[in-house]
Amino acid sequence: MGKPSQRILFTVDVEEFDTAVEFGHNIPLDEQVAVSTRGLTLLAERFAAVGTPTTMFTTANYALHEPELIRSLAKTHEIASHGYYHTTFEPEDLLKSRLALEKLLGKPVTGFRRARMGFVDPNDVQQAGYQYNSSLHPTWLPGRYNHWGESRHPFRESGVWQVPASVTPMLRLPLFWLSLKNFPFAYYKQLCRQTLKSDGFLNLYVHPWEFTDLSGYEKIPTYVRRHSKDALLDRVETLLRYLKPRGEFTTMHDFVQQLPD
Repeated sequence: MGKPSQRILFTVDVEEFDTAVEFGHNIPLDEQVAVSTRGLTLLAERFAAVGTPTTMFTTANYALHEPELIRSLAKTHEIASHGYYHTTFEPEDLLKSRLALEKLLGKPVTGFRRARMGFVDPNDVQQAGYQYNSSLHPTWLPGRYNHWGESRHPFRESGVWQVPASVTPMLRLPLFWLSLKNFPFAYYKQLCRQTLKSDGFLNLYVHPWEFTDLSGYEKIPTYVRRHSKDALLDRVETLLRYLKPRGEFTTMHDFVQQLPD
């Protein structure tokens, strides 16, 4: 029997573009939604070009503003919950967002990721009916969280699978969206390849608004705005094509179904 394929989870946190608000721009909700929609549409074209399924963690608020787009994407990609709103979170949002997305899609929603990888009580996740949670980033991110001692591998937590975002094995360098933007690209690809080989899976994430022109939002730091729009779209497509022969792209739902009990 052959060795199991290494799994690649490329995920997207689909949300209102409140990052601009976080850094001091006063923009209305319709602009926040429109920015993310522009980026998500362009990003989805690259996924289609490479033929890679993804998991899109979507706020219910965004999905209800763009129902046809989310329904269309759900034909190819998994839609999971990113909470109800991106800016705020209450425990009741877990069930509320899942039910709203299921009503919109007409099919089950089994996964959750909290905005900005914030902590969520695993018992609340289980009681809200989710099969998996991907809200853990097992590294130290100054000003956000310190999860240095947490597991880098999937584990059961209150009956729910926790699927951590990928970090490198030894130094726990994060492989998230800011690394994709700011690390030398050849180095970033090498880290992804090494982590995939070591761990047997790779869990990466980006945001749609990154793939638009952010030059007009000058209050957002350069390290967040760097390599936006076409440059970042090209970087993602190149990364997907680089990884494709090295593992199997899969949705997080399908990945979790294959984990041993």
